[in-house]
Amino acid sequence: MKKFFSVLLLFFSLQQSSVGQQVPESVDDKVQWFKEARFGMFVHWGLYSVLGGTYNGRTMPDTTLPNGKSWYAEWIQQRLEVPDAVYQALAKQFNPIRFNAEDWIREAKNAGMKYFVITAKHHDGFALWDSKVSDYDIAATPLKGRDILGELVDACKKYGLKYGFYYSHWQDWEHPQGAIPYWKPARESRDFEKYWKEKSLPQVQELIERYDPDLLWFDTWDEEAKDLINPARRDELISLVRKLSKKCLINGRIAMHNPGEEIDFLEMMDNSYPKELLEKPWQTPATMNHTWAWHRGDFNWKSAGQMLRYLVSNASKGGNYLLNVGPKPDGALPLPAVRRLREMGAWMLTHSEAVYATQPVDGLEADKGVVLTQKNVNNQRILYVHVMEERADNTVKLPIAADKVQRCQLLETGEELGLTEDGTAGLMIQLPAKASFDSAIRVLKVEMKK
Repeated sequence: MKKFFSVLLLFFSLQQSSVGQQVPESVDDKVQWFKEARFGMFVHWGLYSVLGGTYNGRTMPDTTLPNGKSWYAEWIQQRLEVPDAVYQALAKQFNPIRFNAEDWIREAKNAGMKYFVITAKHHDGFALWDSKVSDYDIAATPLKGRDILGELVDACKKYGLKYGFYYSHWQDWEHPQGAIPYWKPARESRDFEKYWKEKSLPQVQELIERYDPDLLWFDTWDEEAKDLINPARRDELISLVRKLSKKCLINGRIAMHNPGEEIDFLEMMDNSYPKELLEKPWQTPATMNHTWAWHRGDFNWKSAGQMLRYLVSNASKGGNYLLNVGPKPDGALPLPAVRRLREMGAWMLTHSEAVYATQPVDGLEADKGVVLTQKNVNNQRILYVHVMEERADNTVKLPIAADKVQRCQLLETGEELGLTEDGTAGLMIQLPAKASFDSAIRVLKVEMKK
């Protein structure tokens, strides 16, 4: 541990911070940007990126190992049984000479993303900033002296993105009392408390005081965290965040089994997409391929069209889409990821108004293969009809009366579309010729009469 007295000071500061919790003036105002953003970038990057999914002749997933059946390259230390000393020595090899914060954030901006989240500390316990709490951090790498997180924060501010940090508050494989994978003996709560006070809470405090994030992304799942991240610890962490920041949002995976009422938004499980509306704001954390961190052998890339459909489907249910990129160890973004970001950005260039700040359309049943979003502009209701697949008859039917519609256009081009009344079916919209259909989503902008 670095500077014993610094840890003590942080500890006593934390004790004081639980008193006199500050309450933001308006919870709704604080969360409003998140509810309107719809699209964000997630980044998993750390020592695990150096290995790229392979260690000692084994590549993930490795079915010869009892717990090696996973593509998640950020879990390589545990899944492929890398000795702690060998894994921690990777800090000397972590030298991302091609890392450029502005390059990353510019790609996110051009893709149409509104916020950015990076793994400040994942389960391996390694911190991407120079922490006063632990020596296991960026200062142990050839990057000593550079503030990676600070550079990303500055780039986000320059390009107008909100920003946040993933912090593994529960699992920590470096600290002797941090939680460890389920196939190993579980930590006792009294032992875990030492990690909780020595590292977890003080590092959260560091992140907030140093970088003033717009959100913190905590991570638990299933029943494994139930005893260690109990309501008392959950509320202690929430109280700390609220004490230090009036703006910082907290996600539901702070305690997946029992997030409580004080969180700001729900976090779905990995690549999980709800089929119905939820009461709180929410988002899906999603991968472009199988893994989160860079894996040199994972070629299972989703198409840009498929990921756009996830984005639009989430927006139609009031949710966000947090799409992950796993940079290479040298700091470069993988070209397949960049290509897909740019393809999605090209679609967002002409269709973003049908995604940002939209609301679900409840009580209006659309055709199969069609999803709806809406917004109110100058007291006029605008309905966005997202045509997700080719139509056999090249029409879309909506259960609304034609005389309620002022105009209907193809959003990208402004082409006026023909409308007819179809008796029991309601409004029938004639789409442009099939030849104009491609793998992207066609969006119809239906302006309703005031």
